[in-house]
Amino acid sequence: MSPETERSLFGEILDWMLAPLLFVWPLSIAFTHYFANNVANFPYDQSLREHVATISRQVQLVEGKPVISLHASTRAMLRADELDSVYFHVLTQDQKLLVGDMDLPAPTFTGMAGIVPGEIYFRDMEYKGQDIRVAYSYLADSQMPVEQWVLVEVAETTEKRTQLANRIVASVILPQFIIIPLAVMLVWFGLSRGLRPLTRLRNTIEDRDPADLSPIATRRVPEELEPLVEAFNEMLERMKRNVEAQQRFVADAAHQMRTPLTGLKTQAQFAARETDPAALRHALRQIATGVDRAGRLVNQLLTLARTEGSEIGQQKHEPTDISQLVREVVEDWVIIALEKNIDLGYESAGKAMITGNPFLLRELAKNLIDNAIRYTPSGGHVTCRIIDVGSTIVLEVEDDGVGISEEQAELVFERFYRVDDATTEGSGLGLAIVQEIANQHGTRASLRPNPRGKGAVARIAFAAWFPPLPPPPPPEDYSELYRQSPPLGP
Repeated sequence: MSPETERSLFGEILDWMLAPLLFVWPLSIAFTHYFANNVANFPYDQSLREHVATISRQVQLVEGKPVISLHASTRAMLRADELDSVYFHVLTQDQKLLVGDMDLPAPTFTGMAGIVPGEIYFRDMEYKGQDIRVAYSYLADSQMPVEQWVLVEVAETTEKRTQLANRIVASVILPQFIIIPLAVMLVWFGLSRGLRPLTRLRNTIEDRDPADLSPIATRRVPEELEPLVEAFNEMLERMKRNVEAQQRFVADAAHQMRTPLTGLKTQAQFAARETDPAALRHALRQIATGVDRAGRLVNQLLTLARTEGSEIGQQKHEPTDISQLVREVVEDWVIIALEKNIDLGYESAGKAMITGNPFLLRELAKNLIDNAIRYTPSGGHVTCRIIDVGSTIVLEVEDDGVGISEEQAELVFERFYRVDDATTEGSGLGLAIVQEIANQHGTRASLRPNPRGKGAVARIAFAAWFPPLPPPPPPEDYSELYRQSPPLGP
């Protein structure tokens, strides 16, 4: 597996579930051993406590001096253990042995702070190379100084305790060797069942026809997978729109380019047979005109395909001064309008900001002006204006040309529809491009008869853009004012 290849989701989840288990298991063994030792110590500490109490009852303090009479039965009881060795002694503070094992270590005199006579205490230590558990107590009257206290100690090796603790640990740990593999198998089975929807979704996608761009049904999809499926469906929808745009482009290009190319071929054949220089020049001019028409048609088809396919539309929209933008487009068309003896004007009250794609907005304005000039006769007028009505910026292109009927106004934005094919050159794509760009900006274009007389008015309303409000200033420090204000209440 290469470093760039992601591991399977199944293995990733399994690792994250089992790794903590393998980490916690040694901790559980350590805790089990700790608590097992505490459990094992308790009954044997009680036995040591009873031994100390038994010896203490047989020590009498007479006028501050200890007198002990240890019965033989008591000694036998202390030495009767079969597994552990038991040691005991009774000492004075000056290390005088009254009875028992002399070499059994005693607590230091400096360690007696907080010691209460009669209370039984425990400590762990090593004696003759073995670990021992020691129970000890001090005997004293209420008036006796510390130097006269009598120490009673009973010590025992820890073999029984260790064996009991080991049995407790084994009784807890051994079943885990069965439970943990069983838990791993159950986790494996549960993950296999839980990830089955992913397998089903993968099979659904793999079994789809390559040309099937319909959305995937979310009826049986788990809640966690719904965002993934919805995102995939959105991608399919974008692909579907792109494919449809490409198919329309191919169909439109095949339909519209056939006639210009056939005309060019005919003109070329005619020019090839012509011997008259004047007629030949006329044929060549016709060929040049046909090439111009075909080039314009190709450019419009490409613009429409790119717009519908969102190649440009997906670019980020930005605040744009549409007043300045349309003014620049009008300036580019002034020469063309003068050549046709058309008065091209521009009206604007000033800066008008909208959110849009500058390239597409230029295409929109260019096609509106081109359409108006194309359908306006010599001596006519075309006026572009920007109207600011507060929350809306309106772009209008008005002409006094051939005009349009209410019925035609609903059809002019269709592809290849032309109002007057006989007298006006064009492909019928300009207004279709305008409508598509308007849709990209969340609005619609309209073309209606000119209310001032003959001609038509194209109108598009954009939402105005306003700069974001500045953040509120930080709150002032009123602490000084609060200190000067009188307290509230009585």
